[in-house]
Amino acid sequence: MSKKTLAQITAMNPDTRYDYLVEQVKANQEIWTLQDVDGCVMLTTEDEDCIPMWPTEEAAALWAVDEWKDCEPLAIPLDEWLERWVTGMEDDELLVAVFPVQDDLGVVVPPWELESRLKPKTRH
Repeated sequence: MSKKTLAQITAMNPDTRYDYLVEQVKANQEIWTLQDVDGCVMLTTEDEDCIPMWPTEEAAALWAVDEWKDCEPLAIPLDEWLERWVTGMEDDELLVAVFPVQDDLGVVVPPWELESRLKPKTRH
């Protein structure tokens, strides 16, 4: 994708935002979440607990309003996310809210699914 403004990116549908996140995380080798003094932000849907992830610091910062105003964007190096976060989230039965925006939680996936899209393809 060519350079797009944050407004254009956040206006994308959830599946397109998911694709954009994967592309950006691979290119920049980092993924973003929000944290406060207690740790990472967690979102709760009717059935699941999710940790939101964004492709950029700016996109994560858009979420830091109202009840989240004390949160700061946190960059997670991609290799650390793949090595530690995926397993930790699975152990804690947490899902990933992929690139949520204010009125749309986005695609919610198990960590291994996002991991499979972020890891380089290997030939057997």
